[in-house]
Amino acid sequence: MPDSIDRSYDPPPYARKVLDVVRRIPSAKVMTYGDIAEFLERGTARQVGAVLAGYGSEVAWWRVVNAAGKLPEHLRGEAAANYLAEGTPFDLERERVQLSSCRWDGSE
Repeated sequence: MPDSIDRSYDPPPYARKVLDVVRRIPSAKVMTYGDIAEFLERGTARQVGAVLAGYGSEVAWWRVVNAAGKLPEHLRGEAAANYLAEGTPFDLERERVQLSSCRWDGSE
C-alpha cells in the first residue's frame, strides 16, 4: 500500500479502531469498507478506506473490499495472491471476491 501518512506517531483513535477490526477478520474472510463502519457504528465507508490507505500496510488490507468485492485496480494483483494463498473464494476473471461465500459479520 502506498505510504501517504506520516507514521512517526500513533494512528488517531478512529484509525486504531478500524485497524483492530481488520486484524480480527479471519483468513479467507472479508468485510467491506461499509461493513466495518457499520460494525463500529461510526464513520463511513470512505473514512474506513482513508484509514486503510494511510495505515493499511500494518494489517491484512486485502481482507477489506468495496461493496462489489473488489479492491482498487493497483492492489488487485497482490490481493489475488493473498486470496489464493488463504483459500478466499475469488473470481479471477472478474477480479473480485465472492462476498456471498466469504463475507464476515464480525462475530467470533
